[in-house]
Amino acid sequence: MRLDKFLKVSRVIKRRTVANDVCSAGRVSVNGRPAKPSCQIKAGDTVSILFGNGTVSFKVLATPDIVRKEEAGSLYELLEDSPDNID
Repeated sequence: MRLDKFLKVSRVIKRRTVANDVCSAGRVSVNGRPAKPSCQIKAGDTVSILFGNGTVSFKVLATPDIVRKEEAGSLYELLEDSPDNID
């Protein structure tokens, strides 16, 4: 499954165009490497997203094409959610 589609289907990012823009800006990495929106991901991959105030890392558990809202949280396992500015 494409990275931008997974981010949208899993509801990590609400819109696919926004997911595409975030990937194109170089703020997403898959398994430690910068990833383009068309990057193919599979179960077991680790994805890190750099947001304005920190980094979110998660492990992909499944990549179905269609997901109900209630099942979206079961597609990934949160590994790290760290803000940049900790005082």
